[in-house]
Formats: sequence, structure tokens, C-alpha cells
Amino acid sequence: MDKKVSLTIAILCLVPFIMVLGNSMLIPVLPSIQKELHVNLVQVGLLITVFSIPAGMVIPFAGMLSDRIGRKKVMFPALLVYGAGGILAGLFAIWFKEQAFAWIVVARVIQGMGAGGTYQLSMALAGDLIQSNERSKVLGLLEAANGIGKVVSPLAGAAVALISWYTPFFVYGVLAIPVAFLILLLVKEDTQKLKEKVQPIPEYLKNLLTILKQKWLPLSVSFGSGLLALFSLFGLLSFYSDILEKQFKMNVFSRGLILAIPVLVMAITAYVLGTVMQKQLAKILKWAAVTGLFLIGAGLVLFCTAKSVVWYTATAAVLGLGTGAVLPSLNTLITSAAPKTERGLITCLYGTVRFFGVAIGPPLFGYAEKISKPPVFWSTAGVCVLLGLLFLFFVNPAKIIPKEIQQQSSSQSKG
Repeated sequence: MDKKVSLTIAILCLVPFIMVLGNSMLIPVLPSIQKELHVNLVQVGLLITVFSIPAGMVIPFAGMLSDRIGRKKVMFPALLVYGAGGILAGLFAIWFKEQAFAWIVVARVIQGMGAGGTYQLSMALAGDLIQSNERSKVLGLLEAANGIGKVVSPLAGAAVALISWYTPFFVYGVLAIPVAFLILLLVKEDTQKLKEKVQPIPEYLKNLLTILKQKWLPLSVSFGSGLLALFSLFGLLSFYSDILEKQFKMNVFSRGLILAIPVLVMAITAYVLGTVMQKQLAKILKWAAVTGLFLIGAGLVLFCTAKSVVWYTATAAVLGLGTGAVLPSLNTLITSAAPKTERGLITCLYGTVRFFGVAIGPPLFGYAEKISKPPVFWSTAGVCVLLGLLFLFFVNPAKIIPKEIQQQSSSQSKG
């Protein structure tokens, strides 16, 4: 990998790092927001939902546009909108005080719309640039950056919330806006080749439908697995944050430290697995995804048996381990499922379902507090096992990943 591509990949890694702050940084602060704005657990969980649903809705359109005009031309303004939405949420909190909830919801919608044109396009651009077995390593690196963001964000959110409960909102703008200009000025993209291959909309949609028709089953299982992994992770972390505050009386920073443990496990797993998958790519990818889904299910079931902070955290770490195994596997599979001309939209459709998983996790797991843990946790675990079995029997990475990448992977393992 030459220096220009390495610099581009390094900057692209900042994008998932910042994007994950959009939700993860608020999780340890949710109990404080709940108290300050006098809302219930389900309502405060909507601050995650109203960010993630607009992001999920915007992502496919951002992907289609990026396939036609280039990735960075979409990512730059999207990052600016993301940062501006965060700053607006903080300002609304200051201006409207205890009546600020509805206004913050509006700002979070704006912020989510910006988020829709970011992380998945960084994955698509990385897939464009890396046409070798290094792709799994680079995508694992992007997922690890996302995971490190998940580790840092609860601590960062908790730390800045010591100043005030609304301070985390301003952090989004402080970080996202400079990264937007780094993308604009330093990221290298071959838009000339993209323009040469731009297809008329009818032909573009016809080719996209052909891909979906030929690969609908493995893509459906992969999309569902990505949705469920992030649904489980964010739902459980939100639920656990509330337990740490109410049951164990922990302050916001202590909650951030505890919640960082499972996401650190996820980040390390994603990076290590992305590197290992360069060798025997198709074979390792499949078993990593299947094992990861089973581990997510096991973590959810074991969480229901927990009584102490140590056991709660250990079972959450099992879920983090599973998520770290699933996501880089899916990233490699999805970015390999379509040629460059349709990769942006395919990758972004995958991003949409990921965001929907994040969106519905916290409020649905919040209902588990009102009823009881087992129905929500056990049913989610059952779906994890089902998807793991579907992946095992119906997804064949060897038929999706390009032959030349598999051959390079095989040669490297022999060497």
C-alpha cells in the first residue's frame, strides 16, 4: 500500500471513530438527561432512535449519489451537517433548559441526516482503493476504529458531562467539522474512472436489481446479522447503563468506564480478525460470522443470570466479542458483493439496516425494564442462533468474494 493510499485510509478511519460518538457518547449520560429533562427511560432512548432512523433513511440516497459523483463529495457536507446538528442540540439545551427535550430531538434528527453520508461511504471508498486481500485488513481497521470510538466515547461522554449534561453535544461539532476539511483537502479518490463508468439511472438500477436477485439470500442473512449485532449491542449497553445508575448507584464517569469494557473487547476482536482474515479469507470469514452470532446470543442469555457488576460486565464482554467477530466479516462480504459502480449503494443499504438496529435497540430493551428481561433477551438470542444457522448453511463467501482476492489470500497463507 503506497503512502497516499495509507494517508487516505488513516483519515477514513477518523470517520467511523467520530460517527460512533453520535450514539455511544450519550449512553452513559442518558440517566442524567432523563433526570434533567424529566422524561422516562423509553423517551430518553428516543434520542438514540431519532438520530439513527434519519441516518438509515439517508444512507441509500447518499450511496447512490456517491456512485455517480464520488464518495468525498458526499462525505464532506454530510460531516458538516453532523457537526452542526450536535452544536444545535447543545445550544437548544442551554436556551430552553427543562423544556429542551423536543428541540434536542429536532437537532438529533438533523445530526442523523448528516451521519447518513459518512461511515458507509468510507467503507465503500476503502473498497474502491484496495483491490487485494488487504481489503479485509483495511475494513477490519475501519471497524476497529469504530470500536475504539465505542470504547472512548462512553469515557469521553462521561468526562465532558461532568461539566454539564449537555456538553457532549458540542463535542460532535468540535470533532466532525475539522475532519470534514481533512476529507476535502487530503483524501485521494479517482473520480475520473468513476465518471467514465457512470451509468444511466435505468441501467444502474437494472444492474443493482441483478445483484440483489443473484445474491439475495446471502445479502439478506448478512444484512440481518449486522442489524441484530448492533441492535443487541446498543440495546444491552443502554439497559446496562440504567442498571449501573439505579441498582449500583454509580456516577456518570464510573458508568463510562464499565461500559467501555465490552466495546474494547469488540474493537480488539475486530482489528485482530480483520488482520487474520487476510489468510484463508473465505473460510475464516464464514466461521467468524457464525461463531460471533452464537456468542452474541450466549451473552444475552447469560446477562439475564447476572447479579453482580463483575458478572454483568463479563457477559456484556461476551456479546462484545461476538459483535467484534461478526462486523468485520460482514463488511468484507458486503463490499465484495458488488462492483465499484454499484458498491456505494450496496454498502449503504447495509449501513441503513445497521442504523435501524442501533435505533430500535435502546427503546426496545428499555421496555424490558417494565416487563422483565427474559422475553426480550431470550427472543433476541434465539434470532441470533437462527441467523447463525442460516449463515452457516446458505452463505458461501467463496461465491461472493472476487477470485483474485481469494487467490492472493491463499498465496499469502502458503507463503
